[in-house]
Amino acid sequence: MCIGIPGQIVALHEQHSDHAWAEVCGLRREVNIALVRGDSREALLGSWVLIHVGFALARLNEQEAQETLAALHAMEELEADVALFLAGER
Repeated sequence: MCIGIPGQIVALHEQHSDHAWAEVCGLRREVNIALVRGDSREALLGSWVLIHVGFALARLNEQEAQETLAALHAMEELEADVALFLAGER
């Protein structure tokens, strides 16, 4: 099963213009923003995006992001893979 995880863009990568840092379940992850950045990558700061395998695939509004996170946390009790991802696979 493929899962897209909502994350919030919290910082822009200094060396790579197509990369940013997203907070996902309390952890910061580097993501490729080429598919969602538009003309101004600065406009992405604070935005919610749907992330899959390190790529931001789509923008989400905060309500969509929170609803998706709630559903994933509910799945965490049933699916070991989801639980590992949400825990950050430390």
